Amino acid sequence: MPISLSVLVERWPIAGTFAISRGAKTEAIVVVAEIADGNLKGRGECVPYARFGESVEGVAAAIETMREPLARGIDRAELQKALSKGPARNALDCAFWDLEAKRAGKRVYELASLSPPRPVTTAYTISLGTPESMAAAAQKAAARPLLKVKLGGDGDPARIAAVRRAAPQSELIVDANEGWTAQNLAENLAACAAAGVTLVEQPLPAGGDAILGTMRRPIPVCADESVHDRASLAALAGKYDAINIKLDKTGGLTEALALAREAARAGLAIMVGSMVSTSLATAPATLVAQGARVVDLDGPILLAKDRPDGLRYDGSLVYPPEAKLWG
Repeated sequence: MPISLSVLVERWPIAGTFAISRGAKTEAIVVVAEIADGNLKGRGECVPYARFGESVEGVAAAIETMREPLARGIDRAELQKALSKGPARNALDCAFWDLEAKRAGKRVYELASLSPPRPVTTAYTISLGTPESMAAAAQKAAARPLLKVKLGGDGDPARIAAVRRAAPQSELIVDANEGWTAQNLAENLAACAAAGVTLVEQPLPAGGDAILGTMRRPIPVCADESVHDRASLAALAGKYDAINIKLDKTGGLTEALALAREAARAGLAIMVGSMVSTSLATAPATLVAQGARVVDLDGPILLAKDRPDGLRYDGSLVYPPEAKLWG
């Protein structure tokens, strides 16, 4: 059946500044795909990431290339071959799931043969800054059970020690965003171990992480930029203990669910993350997050304001989406 397409670019201010090793930003720029079949509409949202050579204009244009195939009646299965992995396919894939649920009068988890989703505990992000500023942010968030600490610069041992002092009861995970080197890796991992960190995400640049397979890792190490979809898994063997699944990397919920199953069979722990975005982008990830070792879906609560009918957050507990948002 023919499907019409609308592509929207939206800007959502961040509450303050979100800073990682590659820079800081004060707004989330998202691309939304809306597909319509008569009176029914499906929506999906994605976030282009410059680290992977993506731009807002390029992703919007990639979605636009599917206008004619959608009008011909392409379906979600055919979409997987028509577009490569990445945010453009993610927005359309999630829009398809949303539309299919409306057509069937069911929820997406039912269509995907999943158990009814439950609330999950999400990490709360402490942005990269001085030890003093990070400690202040951690102290404000010290009642949260799980904090994700952004590192990736000179002086990281002092930063993680300061955060631990400010939040003595919280579980800490670290994301270095490829910001460490082979020369400071052992020192930084030791500092994280001393601070009781339970997981370190992407310490070294993707493609420059071979040393991880030759050393004793005092803390489990999670691949992020080094893993995108199932085709990425083989290169991780012996180097990583976990993977961070993000729908913008996999190219949608369809591949994300398949990746989670294959990674689990390979003995890798599952982390589920997302970019800084509205609840529309985060909602599908809550389905993949069921049973994950670590959940990092705090993007919407980092915004100054979320979209209407957004995900419900109760402290660090995030609830599955209502049908009027997605799925």
